[in-house]
Amino acid sequence: MCNLAPFYTELFSNTQQHGSVYWNDGANLILQNLPPDVPLHQALKSCFSVNNSPVWMDSSTSVQCSDLEEAVGGAQKLADITGSRAYERFTGNQIAKIYSQNPEVYAQTERISLVSSFAASLFLGAYARIDYSDGSGMNLLHIREKIWNSVCLDACAPGLEKKLGHPVPCSKILGPVSPYFVKRYGFNPNCKVIAFTGDNPASLAGMRLVEGDIAISLGTSDTLFLWIREPKPALDGHILCSPVDTNSYMALLCFKNGSLMREMIRDEVASGSWEEFSQALTSTPAGNGGNIGFYFDVMEIIPEAVGIHRFDSQNNSVPSFPKEVEIRALIEGQFMVKRIHAEKLGYKILPTTRILATGGASYNKDILQILSDVFSAPVYTIDTANSACLGSAYRAIHGLVAESNVAFVDVVKSAPGPRLVATPATGATLVYQPLLKRYMVLEQQVLSEAKIPTVASSE
Repeated sequence: MCNLAPFYTELFSNTQQHGSVYWNDGANLILQNLPPDVPLHQALKSCFSVNNSPVWMDSSTSVQCSDLEEAVGGAQKLADITGSRAYERFTGNQIAKIYSQNPEVYAQTERISLVSSFAASLFLGAYARIDYSDGSGMNLLHIREKIWNSVCLDACAPGLEKKLGHPVPCSKILGPVSPYFVKRYGFNPNCKVIAFTGDNPASLAGMRLVEGDIAISLGTSDTLFLWIREPKPALDGHILCSPVDTNSYMALLCFKNGSLMREMIRDEVASGSWEEFSQALTSTPAGNGGNIGFYFDVMEIIPEAVGIHRFDSQNNSVPSFPKEVEIRALIEGQFMVKRIHAEKLGYKILPTTRILATGGASYNKDILQILSDVFSAPVYTIDTANSACLGSAYRAIHGLVAESNVAFVDVVKSAPGPRLVATPATGATLVYQPLLKRYMVLEQQVLSEAKIPTVASSE
């Protein structure tokens, strides 16, 4: 195996968002003096005050979320400051739980890292700063001022600002690689460590979005990435600082009922055949004759509803649709909800807007045609298998020249471009503008019905 370590000139990485690592008092001194003949896991075994670090899957902080929102004046106020209402998986609420349940552990914690800045710390041989983009997934960072918000900090734990350190731009060079990696693995001593970030920001960089672009991952769950210049934080979705432009933002919208829901309808009404599914899409008109459907096999994130809800052209609830209508209602509904909630966060479709599609359903051109029609924008596909890793590589290159005011887009302009697969059909805008308005009204009806309490049977 070829050892490439001596040739590395910059280090970068992406990691899962929201997870946190808690360093013991004195851990920084150990980091700075790692013995090159000892494996990392042995050299660092006494460095952590919390052995089982919380990650994004933790949902046990509902009390702390309520406390944080109350402290700042409500969920919308918190979203205005940090880009998101309080979420159980967000780091600030995890820190608050550790402080409330184990104050002595919190007191002996010298530094708190995100998973990204923890990984950077290993290569740096010192505590690495948290970058703006990953830091905006904590419910602590003021996304416009790029500083920790004091009210949020105080609501979570005392002395928290010192334990977090000052956040830095995503393109910041943190310093040279640690002597540990030079001596143990033969890294080039001139190798520089660029601020690490989270997987979602790195994916945006890997897909090379520019202002006005949308990236949509059509997988088991569907995820929407948006480049926004003037964000409007809402109670649904997230606004994060852009990982490639300090004056811009990225929005993130997640939908649980993605490909699994599409596959369920395919199996139920199209004999499990994607070919039959596509034929149904092409045999029905844009707008589906005014029929609209909501398809949530599991509790959806946006909107917070579950079940299948069908409405005819007069907004009457109906129990079923014909096969072809059912399939188009599913796909149109999945894309209309994405456009509606993207625009609520401040997204604007520009003349230059592109939609970059990836994931399993991006191979179905009939599905992508409806995506293009609903958004009134051309759809492109990208072949990147791991956009987060590629984005980290792009960011590393950008980090070396960012201080010379070289834009990220100029760094990646020679990379392979996406492939055009669909453009809006003539008249699509006239069809979907009124349909989108009806979808918004019906969504509120579905939500209101979901909140009606059920009365227990007296039998």
